[in-house]
Amino acid sequence: MPYSLVLNLVSLSPIPVQYLQGRHLHALFFNLVSFVDRELGDRLHDQKVDKAFTLSPLQISRQPKAHRSRDLYLQWEHQETIPAGTPCWWRISLLDDTLFGHLTKLWLTLNPKQPWHLGPGELQITSIQGTPQADRPWANFSTYEQIYQQASESDRLISLAFCTPVTFRQGKYDSALPTRECVFNSLLSRWHKYSQIELLPDLFEAVFPSFFDLRTQIVTDKRSKLIGCIGSISYQVLGNIEPIRIKQINALADFALYCGNGRKTTMGMGMVRRLGVKVAASADG
Repeated sequence: MPYSLVLNLVSLSPIPVQYLQGRHLHALFFNLVSFVDRELGDRLHDQKVDKAFTLSPLQISRQPKAHRSRDLYLQWEHQETIPAGTPCWWRISLLDDTLFGHLTKLWLTLNPKQPWHLGPGELQITSIQGTPQADRPWANFSTYEQIYQQASESDRLISLAFCTPVTFRQGKYDSALPTRECVFNSLLSRWHKYSQIELLPDLFEAVFPSFFDLRTQIVTDKRSKLIGCIGSISYQVLGNIEPIRIKQINALADFALYCGNGRKTTMGMGMVRRLGVKVAASADG
């Protein structure tokens, strides 16, 4: 059962800019997991591929605006230290029921006075949001069965927003271009790993890009430099295609909210939202 959880936080002390990179947030997530289950934290840390979670960059909360829900892109790099007393939020998505179950203890016994370290800085979790709000569309949850059942059999337009830079591994190298093969094979591999619903082969042969507004973006830290892209792209399903294939393509597009796309989704890259279609809102909806 995929979960997309938004943690609302406040900085208790200044957080230097060099500790706002993906690997430090990655370490903070493992600290959260290990707090309730050290063995699980160690096991997740040792996984090299197909990790059952994604993380966003740390976001500074802003005053609500009428158009805030339409803001597509997130802040993936910080240029300044975050001062003490700054409200922030952080998205964690979980793709595996077992992982969420192990972390239930953390959500239920959350001590609002418990400080969490991000480098030399400290953060306090003030609340955890699991359902979507008008100004915070990243929180949601649904079963894999509901994602599949609620997927449209007739919607031939798939519009995606890459809200943090996305890049794809192709052989020995990375590609920043979101071709249909890169985008949908990334979604498909994660769907098949964590759901029990098998999708048809050769699912994307009728999918073609119809609109794109993209730009390249370099993502750097001390260990690597990657070229990704951000922006929006639409794919059109063309030809005489069976409704079951259209449904499965739509299910994968709806799943993108939870699983992200491309490489380093556990480091804040590849955060994706589908545009123009309401994703399944809850497990009992």
